Amino acid sequence: MNKRADLLEQWHAHLAEARRLSPHTVRAYGATAARLLDATDAEDWDTLARLDTQGLRQHLAERRAEGIGNVSAARELSALKSFLAFARERAGVTDPVLPRLRGPRVKKGLPRPVTPDDATGLADLVHGLASEEWIGARDRAVLLLMYGAGLRIAETLSLKGGDVPLGPTLTVTGKGSKQRVVPILPVVAEAVADYARRCPWPLPPGEPLFRGAKGAPLGQGMVQKAVARARELLGLPPTATPHALRHSFATHLLGAGADLRSLQELLGHASLGSTQIYTQVDAATLLDTYRSAHPRERG
Repeated sequence: MNKRADLLEQWHAHLAEARRLSPHTVRAYGATAARLLDATDAEDWDTLARLDTQGLRQHLAERRAEGIGNVSAARELSALKSFLAFARERAGVTDPVLPRLRGPRVKKGLPRPVTPDDATGLADLVHGLASEEWIGARDRAVLLLMYGAGLRIAETLSLKGGDVPLGPTLTVTGKGSKQRVVPILPVVAEAVADYARRCPWPLPPGEPLFRGAKGAPLGQGMVQKAVARARELLGLPPTATPHALRHSFATHLLGAGADLRSLQELLGHASLGSTQIYTQVDAATLLDTYRSAHPRERG
């Protein structure tokens, strides 16, 4: 193994084992580190630890010249700072000050929830459009878990055969291996049970619950394609994605009177700040309703 590959292997292990980041994040941070190694020809931690603000700025300027936008540039800078902090730790540098560089300003958009009717309509139409009855039952169960329990798509697809039948609550392992307990509505439990009964593949306790047409673990792409097809037929906007169902879960609960702390626990957010964005969504939804319904606004 060459020196560059050894550095990347140590970085990947740190991200996956020490920080317990998702495989997607590990791949993204690993690719960012690899690009920096290519740009600097660094082959050891000492060289990386000595990288200054000018060197980091030059590398990012080259990345911007390649066409990456503000959001990607901000993520790249964050990943690079983490990588350089790790390099300094490995090199035994005691000075904690990293190269100072401010990232681009990124306007954070509001999540786009769908209405309760649209959420259930998506789930039902995806069911009806499926090529086989068991696949339709599967896709409906996946979407109802996201809308009815607020699960991320990765959390939904990580469920095991041993999780069935679902009880009144479900323990979910989310980002950073953090566990939380979510309530399960009877309609959601029934949808999952219906899929499990129809699925032609064995569902051992320790194996993935949701399966593809040939029995392999179901991938996110298949769910996204099914939703895209149903979305077009229903005339919904491109923002009506599987993840929008989780946003809808949060927004509708908040509108019904749920407090932010409870919502934070249900969503598995590490900080309350991540949950507070839904107060803006709820206010925006209320304003849209007012504008469409008020006589003066219509006239």
